[in-house]
Amino acid sequence: MAGPKAPRGLVLSAPGSGSGKTLITLALLRALKNQGLDVAGAKSGPDYIDPRFHEAACGHPSYNLDGFAMTLPDLQHWAGIAAGNADLLLVEGAMGLFDGAASGDGSTADIADSLGLPVVLIIDCRGVGQSAAALASGFAGFRSTTRLAGVILNRVSSQRHFDILQSGFDKIGLPVFGHVRSNVKLALPARHLGLVQAGEHATLDSFLNAAAEHVTRHIDLAALVGAAAPLQTDQALPPAIKPLGQSIAIARDEAFAFCYPHQLVGWQKSGASLSFFSPLNDEAPTKDADAVFLPGGYPELHAGHLAHADNFRAGLENAAAANALIYGECGGYMVLGGRLVCDQKHCHKMLGLLPLETSFAERRLHLGYRKLTPLQPAPFTSPLRGHEFHYATTIRTGEADPLFHAEDATGDALGNTGQRRGNVMGSFIHLI
Repeated sequence: MAGPKAPRGLVLSAPGSGSGKTLITLALLRALKNQGLDVAGAKSGPDYIDPRFHEAACGHPSYNLDGFAMTLPDLQHWAGIAAGNADLLLVEGAMGLFDGAASGDGSTADIADSLGLPVVLIIDCRGVGQSAAALASGFAGFRSTTRLAGVILNRVSSQRHFDILQSGFDKIGLPVFGHVRSNVKLALPARHLGLVQAGEHATLDSFLNAAAEHVTRHIDLAALVGAAAPLQTDQALPPAIKPLGQSIAIARDEAFAFCYPHQLVGWQKSGASLSFFSPLNDEAPTKDADAVFLPGGYPELHAGHLAHADNFRAGLENAAAANALIYGECGGYMVLGGRLVCDQKHCHKMLGLLPLETSFAERRLHLGYRKLTPLQPAPFTSPLRGHEFHYATTIRTGEADPLFHAEDATGDALGNTGQRRGNVMGSFIHLI
């Protein structure tokens, strides 16, 4: 009897951010699915939003692959889980191909090398002719371990423009799988943390089909699939972040959407049971939960609604009184605080379970990977890695114990961060 088929994959990357990786990844996932190929997606780096679009495009859950926070066995395991029994795994890169943490670790190229996958470089060709080939040639030769399979040329203005671009690639012998024409209709709405979430896009399915039709006309899908290579996987289950409890109630809706699938799967495989509730629908965590998790998201967009969610508030107060462990990340951390200032005119009362007030009135970007040492004996018992990405500022704190000691990716100390008061705790950092 034949064993399970070996998954194959490609990494889709670019010279830099804003090149159109996400749109082309989504279009390819849907186009290949529409042609009958069983295709799955994954996302390089700390991103909560793009994987939900991947899932909408192809029907398979998309997992994060983080070269900074994950070990080689971690990466190979979760890539294998993402691929499942699909014919092809498309890994969407982050930033530029060789960009990672401030330390230089964790780039998309590192992930491609770890998984044994070739890279397809997506190049924004606005205002560029044969120079696009010179750019690609530099990327192809930059690191011997990273193999460039070919390119997709994005934002091409005309057939004449494409012909000029193609002539440059003919000179260097690098395959061009096709191109994507500039099209104002093929754009996804965005906000301050990235794209508007997939669940908020009312016409997403028709948009994905239109994008798929567009790339099908201009990209050689058969050649692209043929460039894929066997995925290097590791079947051993990597150690997960210790579950917060045996029965974990997790907030899940448009205000609390930032959960990593691998984290939830890891908790389940460690023996925890998970349930979900919606604060925006004024739902409370199940009464038998011994832990409550408030993930990040966009509480600032829904703060007025949350402030009047009386059942949600009572449920969290009851959980705290029952000594359930309550943990909030980023947006969830802000909701655990006393007040959330949304702008110069609007301020809303939050749960008040931590002595914390935060504000978006003057936005300031906090961004980067973090190395964390837990300062409390539970629930986190070993060094952790995570990332910070928010525009909120802390305007007032009260008496509480710090949760972590933090360093940046290079090892520079950032001091203590987060708060803990009894069984209630949180920080701005998303654990990976």
